[in-house]
Amino acid sequence: MSLKILCGLKNGAMLQETRQLISYIAPAASATRRPATGDEPFLRPEIGFTPNWYRSALGIDFGRRWHTDPAYRRETVIAMRGELKRRFGGTKIGGIARSDRPLDLLTGTYGCTLIAAIYGIPIIYAEDNWPNCEHLYLSDKEVDELAAPALDTNPFFRDLMAQVDWIAAQVGRVEGFINFQGVLNNAYRLRGEKVFYDIIDSPQRCRHLFDCICTTMVEAAKLLHKRQLESGVEVGFFTVSNCLVNMVSPEHYRDMLLPFDRRFGETFGCIGIHNCAWNADPYIDDYATVPHLGYIDMGLDSDLGRAREAIAHARRALMYTPMDLVNKSLEAIGADLERAAREYAPCDVVVGDIEAGTPDERIMAFLKLCDVSHS
Repeated sequence: MSLKILCGLKNGAMLQETRQLISYIAPAASATRRPATGDEPFLRPEIGFTPNWYRSALGIDFGRRWHTDPAYRRETVIAMRGELKRRFGGTKIGGIARSDRPLDLLTGTYGCTLIAAIYGIPIIYAEDNWPNCEHLYLSDKEVDELAAPALDTNPFFRDLMAQVDWIAAQVGRVEGFINFQGVLNNAYRLRGEKVFYDIIDSPQRCRHLFDCICTTMVEAAKLLHKRQLESGVEVGFFTVSNCLVNMVSPEHYRDMLLPFDRRFGETFGCIGIHNCAWNADPYIDDYATVPHLGYIDMGLDSDLGRAREAIAHARRALMYTPMDLVNKSLEAIGADLERAAREYAPCDVVVGDIEAGTPDERIMAFLKLCDVSHS
């Protein structure tokens, strides 16, 4: 069960029950979220590695087969968990401490490309990286005529659900989460940089594109969650990735994108919002209005104290870059963690996308600093 707390909004709204989410990085997947349990550490580290890190260690090919063949993916997940246990035994990296649960064979599938692929954008696979989308962008006319695809007949989505059926048959429970991204992230994959011009000079076209994308995200998630529930796995939340939010003004976010984030929260009853390691200050007040917000993350440049005050009811996370992990001194890292403990915690501290060549000793030292920085 996820943690449930009572929270009040600053405008005097009624107290509401809010479920909290925490960061979760499965082997070879980018960061996503999962329900909190309520006994998380004051500073909870979450560590993740790039596909290239695993390829360098194990020779795994993360190309098309990894994303389309769940049997092959199961072999690699077992191998990756074994490597993590060998190198980081005794930690919770990659979920290796959760050995009592069925394997998660869903998280990481298709990377961040699912929604774009549903709309027909071809995927570019790589043996040592996450998949990407071809730069085939919709024209003005194509956007104006766009409609949300019928998922029951969409070949790409049907292929995904066939994988889900295989996992249910072979493993019993369909654990894990698909990365549905966020409305702006997906719009950029469909429209390219013109989406930022649309926000300024063609807002109605832009709203139509955003609405189609949002509809597809909601419908796809509902169908997936329903199938997971049939296997005994309840996914009662939704994650939004706002990686490009700093590319739009706070006013444009409030006018053009916040309504969709609010729609996700209202639809799924719990929402997590991911911002990468950006400064979230211009958007914090608006994020605080999103219903059922259970998770928010941001970078070190943010006003962490203000974020904790404005979004007290949600689990917070600090996105700590892999560059800082490698390049900063342990003393500087310790100071950053002490600041997080003082101004922002209780919170997660997320270091994802760690590349091959990063010393294991540095990672273990970081975990130790998370333990001592608030003692």
